[in-house]
Amino acid sequence: MRAFVGVGTNVGDRWGHLAQAARGLRASPRVAVVRGSQVWETAPAGPPQPDYLNAVLEVESGLPAGRLHQLMLLVEEGAGRVRRERWGPRTLDLDLLLYGSERIDTPDLRVPHPSLRERRFVLAPLAELCPDLPVPGAGATVAELLASSPPHRMREAGPYPL
Repeated sequence: MRAFVGVGTNVGDRWGHLAQAARGLRASPRVAVVRGSQVWETAPAGPPQPDYLNAVLEVESGLPAGRLHQLMLLVEEGAGRVRRERWGPRTLDLDLLLYGSERIDTPDLRVPHPSLRERRFVLAPLAELCPDLPVPGAGATVAELLASSPPHRMREAGPYPL
């Protein structure tokens, strides 16, 4: 199944954490990292904190969505992620943005990601990879959602360290 994973980091070795995310996902024999978007440096959306590096990874997964999500949580944990404050600083944040054309709504996982439509810092890198992809339940493509998303301070920072 083709899936898209949002990656964000703003604490510690940010570039190293991006690379660790790709390595951690590839460590599963049932997950292949196909490609990554450009990395964007973005203003934080939560409380005052350092700027983020954000990107999106396209993966091919033989895991069900819930198992892929569990793997993502383990990768975050391996990078030292501690959940203290909602929208607070983090070493690594992985969000399952899209999982094929599926819509998932469970207590542990919602796909498409519930904030996808208003997060320009996620839509811009996602649009690099799949601008014409319809977003399940949105009635719009990724590019159309990006065009109508609110402004956000961001700049290209470089290629994803795959």
